[in-house]
Amino acid sequence: MLSFPPALKIFLATAPTDMRKSHDGLAALVEHVLRENPLSGHLFVFRNKPGDRLKLLYWDTDGYALWYKRLEAGRFRFPAVSGEQTRISITATDLTMLLDGVDLASVRRTKRFQLPLEMSAEKVSDSRAIA
Repeated sequence: MLSFPPALKIFLATAPTDMRKSHDGLAALVEHVLRENPLSGHLFVFRNKPGDRLKLLYWDTDGYALWYKRLEAGRFRFPAVSGEQTRISITATDLTMLLDGVDLASVRRTKRFQLPLEMSAEKVSDSRAIA
Protein backbone atom coordinates (compact mmCIF):
# COMPACT_ATOMS: atom_id res chain seq x y z
CA MET A 1 0.00 0.00 0.00
CA LEU A 2 1.28 3.42 -0.94
CA SER A 3 0.26 6.62 0.76
CA PHE A 4 0.86 10.07 -0.62
CA PRO A 5 0.81 13.39 1.25
CA PRO A 6 -1.97 15.67 -0.04
CA ALA A 7 0.47 18.48 -0.92
CA LEU A 8 2.61 16.24 -3.17
CA LYS A 9 2.74 17.40 -6.79
CA ILE A 10 2.04 14.52 -9.16
CA PHE A 11 2.53 14.63 -12.92
CA LEU A 12 1.29 12.03 -15.40
CA ALA A 13 3.21 11.70 -18.66
CA THR A 14 0.54 11.71 -21.38
CA ALA A 15 2.52 9.81 -24.01
CA PRO A 16 3.18 6.08 -23.60
CA THR A 17 6.63 5.26 -22.23
CA ASP A 18 8.99 2.39 -22.95
CA MET A 19 8.87 0.41 -19.70
CA ARG A 20 12.45 -0.77 -20.26
CA LYS A 21 13.56 2.69 -19.13
CA SER A 22 14.78 2.83 -15.57
CA HIS A 23 15.83 5.62 -13.20
CA ASP A 24 18.07 7.64 -15.51
CA GLY A 25 15.98 7.15 -18.64
CA LEU A 26 12.80 8.26 -16.89
CA ALA A 27 14.62 11.20 -15.26
CA ALA A 28 15.71 12.30 -18.75
CA LEU A 29 12.07 12.15 -19.90
CA VAL A 30 11.03 14.26 -16.91
CA GLU A 31 13.60 16.89 -17.80
CA HIS A 32 13.30 16.98 -21.60
CA VAL A 33 9.69 15.99 -22.29
CA LEU A 34 7.75 16.99 -19.18
CA ARG A 35 9.95 20.09 -18.65
CA GLU A 36 10.24 19.50 -14.89
CA ASN A 37 13.15 19.06 -12.53
CA PRO A 38 13.49 15.34 -11.71
CA LEU A 39 15.21 16.25 -8.41
CA SER A 40 12.24 18.37 -7.26
CA GLY A 41 10.70 15.68 -5.06
CA HIS A 42 7.56 15.62 -7.24
CA LEU A 43 6.13 12.27 -8.30
CA PHE A 44 6.19 11.41 -12.01
CA VAL A 45 3.93 8.69 -13.40
CA PHE A 46 4.55 6.84 -16.67
CA ARG A 47 2.50 4.13 -18.38
CA ASN A 48 3.10 1.83 -21.31
CA LYS A 49 1.13 1.87 -24.59
CA PRO A 50 -1.37 -0.90 -23.67
CA GLY A 51 -1.92 0.81 -20.29
CA ASP A 52 -1.39 -2.26 -18.12
CA ARG A 53 1.90 -1.09 -16.55
CA LEU A 54 2.90 1.97 -14.55
CA LYS A 55 6.16 3.33 -13.19
CA LEU A 56 6.37 6.06 -10.57
CA LEU A 57 9.64 7.98 -10.25
CA TYR A 58 10.62 10.39 -7.51
CA TRP A 59 13.73 11.80 -5.87
CA ASP A 60 14.01 10.58 -2.29
CA THR A 61 16.49 13.08 -0.73
CA ASP A 62 19.55 10.98 -1.65
CA GLY A 63 18.61 9.06 -4.79
CA TYR A 64 15.87 8.13 -7.23
CA ALA A 65 13.14 5.74 -6.15
CA LEU A 66 11.12 3.75 -8.66
CA TRP A 67 7.83 1.93 -8.13
CA TYR A 68 6.44 -0.42 -10.78
CA LYS A 69 3.04 -2.06 -11.16
CA ARG A 70 1.86 -4.59 -13.76
CA LEU A 71 -1.82 -5.46 -13.94
CA GLU A 72 -2.81 -9.05 -14.59
CA ALA A 73 -6.12 -7.88 -16.09
CA GLY A 74 -7.51 -4.48 -17.04
CA ARG A 75 -5.93 -1.13 -17.86
CA PHE A 76 -5.00 2.08 -16.09
CA ARG A 77 -7.22 4.91 -17.35
CA PHE A 78 -5.42 8.23 -17.60
CA PRO A 79 -7.49 11.41 -17.94
CA ALA A 80 -8.10 12.66 -21.48
CA VAL A 81 -5.66 15.24 -22.82
CA SER A 82 -6.16 18.11 -25.21
CA GLY A 83 -3.75 19.06 -27.95
CA GLU A 84 -0.04 18.80 -27.38
CA GLN A 85 -0.10 18.34 -23.59
CA THR A 86 2.89 16.32 -22.43
CA ARG A 87 1.79 16.09 -18.81
CA ILE A 88 -1.24 16.28 -16.55
CA SER A 89 -1.13 17.36 -12.93
CA ILE A 90 -3.30 15.33 -10.55
CA THR A 91 -3.84 15.13 -6.80
CA ALA A 92 -2.71 12.38 -4.46
CA THR A 93 -6.34 11.29 -4.15
CA ASP A 94 -6.62 11.01 -7.94
CA LEU A 95 -3.48 8.85 -8.09
CA THR A 96 -4.79 6.54 -5.38
CA MET A 97 -8.04 6.12 -7.31
CA LEU A 98 -6.16 5.56 -10.58
CA LEU A 99 -4.05 2.83 -8.94
CA ASP A 100 -7.24 1.26 -7.56
CA GLY A 101 -8.80 1.05 -11.02
CA VAL A 102 -11.13 4.03 -10.89
CA ASP A 103 -11.73 5.85 -14.18
CA LEU A 104 -11.15 9.48 -13.20
CA ALA A 105 -13.50 10.66 -15.97
CA SER A 106 -16.39 9.02 -14.08
CA VAL A 107 -15.64 10.78 -10.78
CA ARG A 108 -17.98 13.62 -9.84
CA ARG A 109 -16.65 16.15 -7.38
CA THR A 110 -18.63 18.62 -5.33
CA LYS A 111 -17.76 22.31 -5.42
CA ARG A 112 -14.94 23.34 -3.06
CA PHE A 113 -13.13 26.58 -2.34
CA GLN A 114 -10.09 27.25 -4.50
CA LEU A 115 -7.70 30.17 -4.41
CA PRO A 116 -7.71 32.25 -7.58
CA LEU A 117 -4.72 31.43 -9.79
CA GLU A 118 -3.33 34.97 -9.60
CA MET A 119 -3.26 34.89 -5.79
CA SER A 120 0.11 33.65 -4.55
CA ALA A 121 0.95 32.07 -1.21
CA GLU A 122 2.66 35.32 -0.20
CA LYS A 123 -0.53 37.33 -0.66
CA VAL A 124 -2.46 34.81 1.43
CA SER A 125 0.06 34.95 4.27
CA ASP A 126 0.13 38.78 4.08
CA SER A 127 -3.66 38.99 4.36
CA ARG A 128 -3.65 36.65 7.40
CA ALA A 129 -0.98 38.75 9.12
CA ILE A 130 -3.14 41.87 8.73
CA ALA A 131 -6.26 40.22 10.15
